[in-house]
Amino acid sequence: MKISFHGAAEGVTGSCHLIQVAGKKLLIDCGLFQGSREVEEDNAKPFGFDPAAIDYLLLTHAHLDHCGRIPLLAKQGFEGEIITTMATQELARVVMLDSAHLNEEDVRRKNRKLKRKRHVKALIEPLYTTEDALYALNYFGRRASYNKPIQVAKGIKATFIDAGHILGSACIFLELEEEGRKRTVLFSGDLGTNGRAILRDPDTPPHADVVVMETTYGDRAHKELEPSIDEFFEAINQTVSRGGNIIVPTFALERAQELLYYLHEGWKEKQLPRGLQVFLDSPMAISATNIFARHPECYDSETKKLFASGHDPFDFPSLHFSHEASDSMALNNIHSGALILAGSGMCTGGRVRHHLKKNIWRKECSVIFVGFAARGTLARRIVDGAKTVSIFGEEIAVNAQIYTIGGFSAHAGQGELLAWHKAINKPQITYLVHGEVDAMETFAGLLEDTEVRIGKRGQEYDL
Repeated sequence: MKISFHGAAEGVTGSCHLIQVAGKKLLIDCGLFQGSREVEEDNAKPFGFDPAAIDYLLLTHAHLDHCGRIPLLAKQGFEGEIITTMATQELARVVMLDSAHLNEEDVRRKNRKLKRKRHVKALIEPLYTTEDALYALNYFGRRASYNKPIQVAKGIKATFIDAGHILGSACIFLELEEEGRKRTVLFSGDLGTNGRAILRDPDTPPHADVVVMETTYGDRAHKELEPSIDEFFEAINQTVSRGGNIIVPTFALERAQELLYYLHEGWKEKQLPRGLQVFLDSPMAISATNIFARHPECYDSETKKLFASGHDPFDFPSLHFSHEASDSMALNNIHSGALILAGSGMCTGGRVRHHLKKNIWRKECSVIFVGFAARGTLARRIVDGAKTVSIFGEEIAVNAQIYTIGGFSAHAGQGELLAWHKAINKPQITYLVHGEVDAMETFAGLLEDTEVRIGKRGQEYDL
């Protein structure tokens, strides 16, 4: 029995972990690296294993940094079975197709510039295409239900446990057996935080011999939710009073839906300007919002009651969905009173970069960050106080008011991570992944009654 890490090892993105047991090779997640150009180049490098040799892929959830390299895996020979929850399967389809489309768009734009400069020999290919993403969907097989064990193969049993992170997200508990030796391994995936709108809190984890857990916020706690909502509304009201627009870089899965939920509440309670117009300018977020409505098995009791009574918590009169590129471009003509939710959350791609280009230089406008920004991303540069930023090759002044509101994060904070780990009851070994090195080291120093290891990329460990 062996485990190795091929992404999110001493970093936050690209989650990909390999288990070898009972003659089978099993991946947990296969995510895209996100961040600086150097990090993005990691996506095109060899996986560190033969994709054709992988028998199964268990997917914790549908965020891009957990599922975004699945089309590349299939393109390079994977023919195994992908097992995940039904909600994750639906969301992963949207995420992978959107990623392929953005890949193709980005390459087309870069190749146009190369052709204009007559650098025809330097033309590039997308990491994968829409056709590749569609092909990868063929390998999605059995659908997991929470807390119902699946016999993946002889010697491998998997149980998906609600992680409370995004719709369909799961921790994965493996019961492994090889030549009479038994071992249990628990993968946290990404853990959610307690008391949030829409989704249930994370389930209590079972005891496991080995734990592989995320440490995104291993070095700090989040702000409280209620003050964060108040701060969000205050930033909106102040910006509208100045005559500006509000740009909110938004993750399409969970964050967009949660913000719509709170904006609906703010509109209903008259805490927002009556003239405010809210635009969800993300085809992926719009599709994800529709998928949310189909999965009440993931809701908390309050959200179930809302839907049962005929009230849609994701809709209100001043909300507009921008489906087409032309709808998005039309927003350039609105100079005040618009709140634009657009992806990507880290500003690494998508429509949000166009809106930043049009608004971030205007001192009456605001940009509100409500999620994690990895090092090397445009979002992180803005959050860290850059005076100018490069967007589509143009250097643009940052004059807008910048807000960073941490209380909306879909990731567990330090205290919740510690409580989750304690509930496992003294695992023998704990591997820390999916965090920046300083966060991992801080968190490692707080763990007790376990041997702590920080997973190294490409390194193999005995289970």
